Amino acid sequence: MNKASTEILLIGGSAGSISVLLEIIPYLDKALSFPVIIILHRKAHPESNLSDLLKFHSSLPVAEVEDKTSLSPGYIYLAPADYHLLLETKSLAALDSSEKVNYSRPSIDVSFQSAAVIFKQHTTALLLSGANADGMEGLLTIASYGGTVLVQDPVSAEFGYMPRQTLLNLEADAVLKPAQMATFINGLHKKEQP
Repeated sequence: MNKASTEILLIGGSAGSISVLLEIIPYLDKALSFPVIIILHRKAHPESNLSDLLKFHSSLPVAEVEDKTSLSPGYIYLAPADYHLLLETKSLAALDSSEKVNYSRPSIDVSFQSAAVIFKQHTTALLLSGANADGMEGLLTIASYGGTVLVQDPVSAEFGYMPRQTLLNLEADAVLKPAQMATFINGLHKKEQP
């Protein structure tokens, strides 16, 4: 794989993806040179404890995004329930409450496409387990800008529809099992600019 350096990593997932995240984030390098943004389908509930769960398992700081949140390398940011997460600049995330996309808010497609427009070939995104096709259009946009597209191996997914549909429509740069993901991600920040 000969790709540009990663300036942002987005991870999108739906049903069956939390267990994969909990397998990844304890092993992420504290020195990651880019922010990590997680977009998970979840019910709109004001007392969600997902952020606390991720904090408990992560050695990196974890924050739920608020409107106009400044992004820093080495941080994990979680899209809040019932809002789309958009990148406004390379260091600023915003929230949007417009219509659901793929029956979802936050929508993985919306965040992936937004990041691709801002970060172009320096965007890396990983799509995890899920039961609908959200994320596929976003990955296609990232691929069109020359970004790096990663997909969970459908065989390893609790719900393989989302990664399987994606792989039917685009060629991923890597298809990873959960046990391979943290090592792959940690290797991204060491790559040099071509």
